[in-house]
Amino acid sequence: MVPRDDQAALFRAFGAAVRRRREELGLSQEEFGFQSGMDRTYVSGIERGVRNPTIRVVIRLAAALGVKASTLMKRAEETSVRGQ
Repeated sequence: MVPRDDQAALFRAFGAAVRRRREELGLSQEEFGFQSGMDRTYVSGIERGVRNPTIRVVIRLAAALGVKASTLMKRAEETSVRGQ
């Protein structure tokens, strides 16, 4: 099991990976929420690392961002490792 502090760091890193990709695509949170079928406030919570998305949500986010779910996770892990 991953310690709580590490989980929180990974949630923040995952959110940062989502935000970076969304911004690379030039999408607002509202546009991205519409494309992913999620409310903008939920997207905001993910990007801030305060939401713990399910695997289904991760897959929907990745599809809306035009990447594989594994790509988002890899970017999050790389960010998390750099932040340590």
